[in-house]
This record gives sequence, structure tokens and C-alpha cells, in this order.
Amino acid sequence: MASVQSLLVLALSIWCICCNAAPQVGAGTAARIKAQPLSRGRKLNGRFLHITDFHLDPFYKTYSSTEKEAACHRGHGPAGVYGAETSNCDTPTSLVNATFQWIEENLKGTIDFVIWTGDSARHDNDEKFPRSEQQIVEQNELLVTKFTEVFGKDDNINDTDPTNDFTIPIVPTFGNNDMMPHNIFKAGPNKWTLKYLKIWRNFIPEAQRHQFQRGGWFYVEVIPNNLAVISMNTIYFFDSNSAVDGCADKSEPGYEHMDWLRIQLQFLRDRGMKAILMGHVPPARTDNKLSWDETCWQKYSLWMQQYRDIIVGSLYGHMNIDHFMLQDFKDIGKDTKTGKMGIMNTRVSMLEDGEITTASASDYLIDLRDEWAKLPSPPGSPSMAEYTDGRGNELSTWEWILESLRGQKRSNKKKKGGKGDKGSFLDKIGGPWGERFSVSHISASVVPNYFPTLRVFEYNITGLEDLVIPDDAPLSGFQDDPQVLFKGESPILDGSVELKKKKKGGEEKGNVKKPKKYKFVIPSPPSKSAPPGPAYSPQTLSLTGYAQYFANLTHINNDFVDQESGPVDAHKMIGAERWKEGKHQGKESKHRKPHPKKFRYQVEYNTTDDKIFKLQDLTVRSYLDLARRIGEYKQKGQEFLEEQKYECEKEEEVEHGNADAEKKGKDKKKKKKKHGKHGKHGKHGKHRKTTIWFTFIKRAFVGTLDPDSIEEEFESRVRSYEEISESIMASPEL
Repeated sequence: MASVQSLLVLALSIWCICCNAAPQVGAGTAARIKAQPLSRGRKLNGRFLHITDFHLDPFYKTYSSTEKEAACHRGHGPAGVYGAETSNCDTPTSLVNATFQWIEENLKGTIDFVIWTGDSARHDNDEKFPRSEQQIVEQNELLVTKFTEVFGKDDNINDTDPTNDFTIPIVPTFGNNDMMPHNIFKAGPNKWTLKYLKIWRNFIPEAQRHQFQRGGWFYVEVIPNNLAVISMNTIYFFDSNSAVDGCADKSEPGYEHMDWLRIQLQFLRDRGMKAILMGHVPPARTDNKLSWDETCWQKYSLWMQQYRDIIVGSLYGHMNIDHFMLQDFKDIGKDTKTGKMGIMNTRVSMLEDGEITTASASDYLIDLRDEWAKLPSPPGSPSMAEYTDGRGNELSTWEWILESLRGQKRSNKKKKGGKGDKGSFLDKIGGPWGERFSVSHISASVVPNYFPTLRVFEYNITGLEDLVIPDDAPLSGFQDDPQVLFKGESPILDGSVELKKKKKGGEEKGNVKKPKKYKFVIPSPPSKSAPPGPAYSPQTLSLTGYAQYFANLTHINNDFVDQESGPVDAHKMIGAERWKEGKHQGKESKHRKPHPKKFRYQVEYNTTDDKIFKLQDLTVRSYLDLARRIGEYKQKGQEFLEEQKYECEKEEEVEHGNADAEKKGKDKKKKKKKHGKHGKHGKHGKHRKTTIWFTFIKRAFVGTLDPDSIEEEFESRVRSYEEISESIMASPEL
């Protein structure tokens, strides 16, 4: 009882201080708004653009072949004027131009900043047109030019500051194809950090150019003194980068990068700021496979846990499929938690030569579902939000105090041996805000391996509505001193025998008795008085939703809409070799010249009104609930759970497959004649129903896969309820 009283006294004191200091809009936000000088500038819109994986190919030729030997560079075939959708061909210049024109006409003036997550250069997929360093530089420079055309300042002739050339901040990062050889990025400074320091001179703050030159990492204050976007060089974490070896050894650039990230996050915390993390390769990890070196994943997850009070979210590209992933802090190793780490090699890469194929993507998504099937479920409640009192509004200081008291009460009950279902469930997910996990957002790509996509996020600007960002606002608030970043931090050996450096794909040599472990600095956790961070509790700067846009190239290219060329059969797509010829393989357009329809991106789905995913916001708790529902399995092999009817009108709006409206009408008449009153599947036809798992897969591949084959392919490959139950029973307590 005494501890509860002490906590109450402390909490009331904090509450009084907070009430006297500032409104609940973040540390010091109100004071900073009042302190802003009156000047010409812009106000916030509460929206930003995430765009990724252009893979610009200047050698692309319209009506060329999509076969592997041609790669849309020669021959005759179905390659459309804006791209060969669902094939492995790269992006024509026409698609890049049309995309930026659409952004200018539809997004300019309505977004606050741009997150650009790399892979702008084409793949090295044609021996007759081998890539060169000059091509990679030119393709990235062209994209910088396109950003300048849309977001460049008109009155910038006499401005000598290169970082003041844009109306909004644009934050880029490396992709694994933005260098030669692809996937390979050596410790810096190297020729690529020097090249991109020049290419991105308008984007990198002057104060951080030394650090960028050293390793390709930097950050930008997209909302000065409030929000920073940290651009990570994930190629140093990438399992396919054989030039480096993880994040354990201090001699590795991955170690230095993680230490730099820790220091920046601590500086931002000390300044009362929040942060969005961005990178190219996401930290994908399942029971057996990964895309990052395990040592880097371990540190990253520990960093996400320790800085959960300031991290808003993390955004990635690379995988081309639209999805999300969870980091479970219970997977952080015991040694990692105590600041020790050795070389780890417990999983195999999920990528082939650094890239993800449709087949490997399918296996990966099924692995995700199997893992999500093990997530704790709220007893007797259909959704986590309902179970946790349906909190969807901002967490006030007083609500946080009450929740802290409830947590103390639950802890006391646990010590006495009493523990209800609700307390047990909340303990399993890390409390009412799900602080055992973090979330990574992965957007699909512009390159039309499926359909071209881009994503517009919305975020909470409560308390920042009157903030005016001056036109000459600096991109960085302070100067990093490279002399003090790593002062006094050195690896310490837990044993007398030193391992030779691991070689990717090779064996470790020498008689080794005990593996080498290095010590590292553990980040400080949130203050005990700190409320949940913006990724957990809705508050200022929290992500509230996003709209996923796509361009239906089948409809826009207008070459095959009068032929039978609907969505791709999932069996063919998943069973194909690494190279995909696309949905129109073997065909040739009847037209001598392209006659495309008006290019546009349209909304595929919007999380704010989505009746399938039902995300109240983009907090971890919302995604935990979504992952749990995706992972649910029904007994006796009935894998497709929670069937819901499609809203036909909404599906017709999006029209992924046979996009031509007239043909659609004709197809409907044919189906009625052929299948009678209830169509192909009868009264309870599968086309009239969907599941959250089905929708997750459909959206992952941007609606390009045939609905029937999705159900057959993925239902046959998921594990049964009994197998999942056995796996849950065999796994450690969740």
C-alpha cells in the first residue's frame, strides 16, 4: 500500500508540473511555437509522402519483349508505354515523369516532407547493357532533378545555401542497387559516400556531412525542434553485403552506425524531440530467415525498446510488397540486454542475391502469419481496442497516472498470487500500449513488378497547427562532434581467444574454444515518469493513417484491356523462376503506336476508413490487433476466418484486373448467362466474400494476383490449426 501511495504522490507532483509547464503536445512544443519569429514560411498539413524503389531504366523500350534475354530493351512484346506490369522489367523514364507530374498536381502543397527510401538505379539484368558507375550516378541525379522540378524554390537564384533549395525537406537513403557491385558497400569513407555527398548535397545538412561521408547516415529536422527523420544506411546491416560483418565488432561500420544512432536518439530525447527512422532494407526476421545480420537486428530492437518514448515509427522499401512487420522485444538475447554481443549466425537469408522473389515473398508472408498466430489474444473480446477500454484518443497526463496506478495494482496482485485474465494478457503484450513490440512499415514500389505505388501518411499535429516553419529553417539543429561520438567506448573481450573475421558463406578457421564477445553501451531506457511514446499512445506526431495509391498500368497502357488479361494466376507467379515475364507474356500489342489513357494514381485503400483491416490508427496496439486477426486459425482446417462480404461498389472503384469499364460490363453479362443467378460460385461464392488474411495477401501484391488462385495457393500452404497449436505449446510463454 505504501508503494502505491508513493507512486500517487509522485504522479500528482508530475501532473502539477506538467499542467503549469505546457499543454499536452510534447515536451516544450507550446513554448517553441510562441518563440517562433514572424517570417515568411509554411504551416504544417499533417501529411508526408513515402516513395521507394524507382529502378529507373533509360534503356526501356515500349513494345519490347519482357523475356529475360530482352529485359524490355529489345525484341517485340507487350512492354507498355508506362511499364510492363507484373514483370521483372524496370521503370521507363515515362513512368518516372508521369509519377512526378501526378505528385505535382495532386500532392504538392499538401505534404510536409518526403521520405525516399532508395533503389533508384536499375537492376543489372541485361548482359548487353551492363551497369556502370556513371549510369548509377546519372539515374540518381535525374531523380534529384525531378524532385527539384516539383519541390524546388522558384526564387532561389541568389541563395548560396544548397540545403535551402526546396520548399519542403526531402530525405533520401541508399538502396542495394544504388552502388556497384550491387549489395556491396564497404566501410566509409568510400567512393560511394563521396559520390552521394555530391548528388544529395541539397538534402544533407551542412552539420552532418562529415558523418555522411563516413558512413552514409544522417538526419533532417523535418519540423525544426520537434521531429527528425533519421536516414539509416541499412546496407551495413544487410545480410547480403559480404563486404561487412554485422554490428558486434567495433571495427565494423555496422557497429559504428548503431552507436551513432544511439547517440542521435539520446540527443533528440534530451531536446524533447521525436524521430522517424527510415532505411532501404527492412529488418525482416522470421523463425528461420532474416534480411539483416542477426547482430544488427538485436541492437536495432534493443534501441527501439529503449527509445520507445521518442520513436514515432520506421519506414522501409526494398521488398516491393506492401506489408508490415513486428519486432518482438522478447527475442532480444540475454547477452544483448547486458551489453555483450558476439558473432551470430542462426538464420539463413530470405533473399536471393539480395532480392526477394515472388516465391520467397509468399513463403515469407506465410511465415509471418504463422508467427502472428502465436500472439496473445484478449480473452472474450473481438478486438484489442475494445479489450483495453477502447482508448483511441490522446493519452492525457492524468490518464497516464491512472494507468500507472493500475499497473502498480496489477503488479501487487501478481506478487500475492492473484492474477486475472486481463492482467495476464496485458503483461504478455507489454502493458495496455503493447510496449513489448515495435512496428516497421514497408511500402510497395514504383517499379511495376506489380503495379506502381506510393504512400501518403497522415500524422497528428495537435498543438502545432499555428507553427510557421521559416523558409530558411536549418535542416539540423546542432553540430555533431566526431571526436566525442565514440569517446571511451571500446570492445572488451570475454575470453582470451580471438576469432578470425567471419567470411560470408565460408567457414571459420582455427581452433576456437570460446567465441569472442564485445561489450557495447546499452541505451538508457525511458524515464519512469515518461508517458508512452507516439508509436504507442495517440499524441502529437503519432502516425494516424495512410492512403496507399497505385497506378493500374493495364488500364492506363491500354494495350490489352480488350483481351483476356485479368489478374495473374498466383500459381504461375509463385511457381515462376526468378525472372517474371508478366501477365501479358507472349503477347504483342495490335497498335503500332501507344495510345494510353490519362495517367493517374488512385487510392487502393485508406486505413482511416478501411472496413477490413479496421486500423483505428497506426499505433503498435492497432497493428498487434491486426496481426492477431491475420494470424487467427479456425479449427478443422477452415483457414479463411471472419468472412466478410466485399463492398462491390468499392471493389469496382479500384478495379485491379480487367480495368476497362465497358469490358467489365460485358463480362458481367457473360457470367450471368454462364453461371445463372448466383454466378460462378453460387450463393456463397468466394468472390462475394473475403477474409483479413486474403485481403492482406491481395494488398501485398497490389491486387495483381487472381482472387481464386490466391485462396487456393495460400490456403494450401498455411499450417493447420493443430500444427499451430502444437507450435504455440512448444514455444516459450508469450
